[in-house]
Amino acid sequence: QVQLVESGGGLVQPGGSLRLSCAASGNIFTIYRMGWYRQAPGKQRELVAAMASGGGPNYADSVKGRFTISADNAKNTVYLQMNSLKPEDTAVYYCHVMSRLGAFWGQGTQVTVAS
Repeated sequence: QVQLVESGGGLVQPGGSLRLSCAASGNIFTIYRMGWYRQAPGKQRELVAAMASGGGPNYADSVKGRFTISADNAKNTVYLQMNSLKPEDTAVYYCHVMSRLGAFWGQGTQVTVAS
């Protein structure tokens, strides 16, 4: 199994920034892809950004140029730096990993963009 613990959500004004963190533990050596999804009220969960082992990141069109996904392998942590936030970025953000043991999700962290 892989356990994921997210942190970093909160309330921010439009144009502001937040950084989300997702710390992985357990069978981390089985992970080959890590990413972030989000789900706004009344909407389906959607991919925000993801990166595969040895590969480059990919982003949803709506966040390109504003969000950056990165990883610190020494800390087994993946980050999502979110800049120039907009009200439409308001959602619960979930960390997600694909591993040889299957797919795993974090508990979610709320991001609210409002003035």
